[in-house]
Formats: sequence, C-alpha cells, structure tokens
Amino acid sequence: MRYVVDTIGRRAAGDAWQAAVTETYFPLDTEYRNRHEFAGELETWSLGLVGVSRMKCDGVCYKRQRRHFLNEGDASLLISIPEVSEINFSQGSRSVKCNPGGFILERGDAPYEFWHGRPNALWVLKVPSASVRSRIGSADRFSALSFDATRGIAALFLDTVRTTIGRVGEIDDAAREMSGRHLLEMLCLSIVSDDRVLDSNVSSIRAGHLHRAEQYIRDNIKSRHLGPQAVAEAGGISLRYLQGLFQENKKSINGFIRDSRLDHCAEELMSVTSTATIAEIAYRWGFADQSQFCRHYRARFGCSPGETRREAALRARASETALRH
Repeated sequence: MRYVVDTIGRRAAGDAWQAAVTETYFPLDTEYRNRHEFAGELETWSLGLVGVSRMKCDGVCYKRQRRHFLNEGDASLLISIPEVSEINFSQGSRSVKCNPGGFILERGDAPYEFWHGRPNALWVLKVPSASVRSRIGSADRFSALSFDATRGIAALFLDTVRTTIGRVGEIDDAAREMSGRHLLEMLCLSIVSDDRVLDSNVSSIRAGHLHRAEQYIRDNIKSRHLGPQAVAEAGGISLRYLQGLFQENKKSINGFIRDSRLDHCAEELMSVTSTATIAEIAYRWGFADQSQFCRHYRARFGCSPGETRREAALRARASETALRH
C-alpha cells in the first residue's frame, strides 16, 4: 500500500499523514514544524507477522499517549531505521538519538515521543511484542536503545530488510511469511549481541544467571519435563537462588514458562499459513488441558485463541485487497 501526502491539501495534509501513520502502525498524535506545507510518502508491505514500511517525509514529531493504547489487546514494537538524518526517541526515563547506520526499538504499550527535525527517509518494522518476548525476553530491557548496525549481524539484518522488500513482489504469501520470520530472528540476534540487554536492576553476575535461565527455558519450551528444578540444574544453581532471581524481577519461574508458551501459541495462531487446530497448537507448546490453555490465553492477551486466529485472517484479507488496488 502507498500513501502520498503533499502541500495541496493545506491543513488537511497533516491530518492525512496522521491517518496514514495510524493505519500503518497504531494511533498517534502528530506535530509539524509547518503543518500547511508538510509532504510525505509512505509505502507498506506485509510479511506475515512482520509489517515493513518505508517513509520519506518532512520533519515531524509523533506522540504515543496512554489513551492511544488503553483498549489495545496486542502490543507491538516498532523498529526504526533512519537512512538520511538523525532521529530522536524518548520513552520513560530514556532518551536516545540514532543516526543512519543504526536502529532503535519503540514499545507501543507505553507513552513515547519520536521526532526528526529534518526531512528523512526511514525503514520501519512493526512486530508483535509477544514474538520478540518469546525469543529474547521482555522488551523493557532494550527499548529506547540505539543499536549499531554498521557491522556484524545487525548490518546483515538491515541489508536483508532492503533486499527482501526489493524482491517482495516476486514471492507468494507463504514465502512472505517465512521472510518475515527470518527478519524477526535476525532482529533478535542483533539485539542479544549487545550486552546492554542484560537486566540492569541486578548485579552483572545475577543478571547473567537470570539471562541464561531464561534462555534455557526458551530453548526447551516444548519439553514436557521443563520446570523450575530442570532450569536450576541446567544452570548449576540452587532452586532457591533461581526463584530469588525471578522474584527480584517481579515474576515467577512457572509464570515465565507459561507466558513463554502462550507467546509461541499466539504467534502460531497469527500465522495465516498454519493449518494446525487450536488444540494441536496448545499441545505442541506444552499445554495438555485445552480449557486451561484458553483461560490462560484470555488472561494474557484479552481475547480467545479463536479470536486471534480470526483477526489474523481478516488482516490478511484486508492486506491482499489493498495490494490488488
């Protein structure tokens, strides 16, 4: 889908840009240096779980207010990649600048401000928070950080974004979904290669133990034998010590395991190419009791598994219709 906003509409230009950005990402307020002379272009592509967009526009400030997400069920992350000039981002107690050659992450479930004073071109990815969380943990630890993407896996991630969109018109829906998952995996690898993602609320040694415990859980999430004792033994620490690590971060081991499994279930339910039943998906990710699974799922996401699947199908059909037009 492509949106073009120019100065012809006068005051309506700013309104049209805000409407386009809201439809592409989520509700936001916009402010402009000169609302009457704003111009911008926005193109969007769907890669299954991952939405990719390319925007070129004049200076603008986006504000995500608490009222914008109070009734939202599915939290999302935005990954912004500037290509022309500096971008600025502020969320919670963190403020960050990012130049071309890097990227930043923005949590959609908390207020923030994002701005660039000069004309800019950006790639922006929208990914479900649950999909990132199921791979590398909570976004709290790495949101509002600027990541260097001039070398290594992060540079490869940026190159792959550009290459994928260059070929997206040549591949079918299944290949697009697979490409989106590939971008998601590369994004997560880029993040965990940065030492700052370790939890800063505890000492470096305890943060390392917690990080390894969480990673062991993610690596073995399908195992029927996964439990607190198995995690402690794998990390070479006592169960009591392990429980203390999780308590310091206001969570329990069993709760972390359950929520990780739910995140994986949600991701599979959002896949438009998955043919598995809800019961099969629940069992695959460690839930033996479907009614219990549905209860936990609703408590975590505010909707039923069936509603998630139906909403994903509706979004896919809407995207397909937009591409045809």
